[in-house]
Amino acid sequence: MNLKTKLLDKVYQFTDIKEVFAKANEEKSGDRLAGIAAGTVQERIAAKRVLADLTLGDIRAHPLLPPEEDEVSRIIEEQVNEAIFKEMANWTVAELREKILDDKTTGEQMKRISRGLTSEMIAAVAKLMSNLDLIHCASKIEIISMCNTAIGQQGSLASRLQPNHPTDSVEGMLASLQEGLAYGIGDAVIGINPVDDSVESVKRLLHATHDFIEKWEVPTQNCVLAHVTTQMKAIAQGAPADMIFQSIAGTEAANRSFGITAAMLDEARDMIRALGTSSGPQRLYFETGQGSELSAEAHHGIDQMTLESRNYGFARRYDPYILNTVVGFIGPEYLYDSKQVIRAGLEDHFMGKMHGISMGVDICYTNHIRADQNDMENLGVLLTAAGVNFIIAAPMGDDCMLNYQSMSYHDVATLRQTMNRRPAPRFQEWLEKMGIMEAGKLSARAGDPTIFVR
Repeated sequence: MNLKTKLLDKVYQFTDIKEVFAKANEEKSGDRLAGIAAGTVQERIAAKRVLADLTLGDIRAHPLLPPEEDEVSRIIEEQVNEAIFKEMANWTVAELREKILDDKTTGEQMKRISRGLTSEMIAAVAKLMSNLDLIHCASKIEIISMCNTAIGQQGSLASRLQPNHPTDSVEGMLASLQEGLAYGIGDAVIGINPVDDSVESVKRLLHATHDFIEKWEVPTQNCVLAHVTTQMKAIAQGAPADMIFQSIAGTEAANRSFGITAAMLDEARDMIRALGTSSGPQRLYFETGQGSELSAEAHHGIDQMTLESRNYGFARRYDPYILNTVVGFIGPEYLYDSKQVIRAGLEDHFMGKMHGISMGVDICYTNHIRADQNDMENLGVLLTAAGVNFIIAAPMGDDCMLNYQSMSYHDVATLRQTMNRRPAPRFQEWLEKMGIMEAGKLSARAGDPTIFVR
């Protein structure tokens, strides 16, 4: 295994694969904070050259975080289809890139290839890809998932309706929910971030959303994004939940900082199957984001992009209905500006789809990051072109509870119309029945929440 290259008469020697991975990454403030980023553009190019010549077998034989030391590593390793991996073990990372970029390689073939790859291999190939490469390859992969309704069909763009309220007021939440539905938002999920992570608060919100969905026959699913253990207690007490949610990370230590283990998520999966109100079969919802392992001091010297890919390897164990990366939420310590946020969003979406996951993105930023709403709209266009399954929308793009900027209800409608996308099929039928859409576009009555006042 060669970890050395010569570039413009200078020899670059890397200590191990972990260093190659980190220094081949595109510029990220989180990697720089961790002290593992390339020092110069030339060193980054040298690392990419070394990475391109590594074989998939080399990467598997030299794990960045050995399975005997980490639960996530063991889960990723156990998922590899040995027969498919054997076919590709001698491919270089560069050859894998050429294979998935090839016009003759279909999305179905890419999904087969992915079953023989570890999360580190998927991260490696993404490091050698341009933004347009990431968009093009992701756009070929169709991942359809099913809870109460199906999303992910080619040509569709679903959305999560996020009617958060700063006091968890049911009335305030429902007002925001009605406005969002009136703009055609909510086919992926009606998902609420609670201020109060108590069982009683979660039960109130679950009952309110479930009752509204039932009354108006909305083809969607509800979820309250409290800690998994709080949701389980609420469900055990009879709360109607279509899905269970949890934030996850790419190392065992980072997951423990979130208060979770694989065994706990196994229990949650079994509970929502037995007691959940959705038809399924997929009933779990995960959220991730580059930099979470570093902020938990649980990154083991691994770069944040590779750790994000490991999130998806961990998630793949549970066959979730949806997963979204919250790109740009943590802050400039991890993604400094719009260029880094856009790159991370495209990387995460591609890596998630390569893991066979129904992938969404919260296209967002905080006010202390060097980005603005125009940057988020740019990323929205790029991800829509890449075939993202869903994006998150908040009223006017401003979440009054979490205090960050996301996409607005209007943004989703504009992306659908501009990029010739449609809501999920059953949701579109419902929108047309309600008079919110006509001939595939929002009607004159769209945005009027009094539609839901009898």
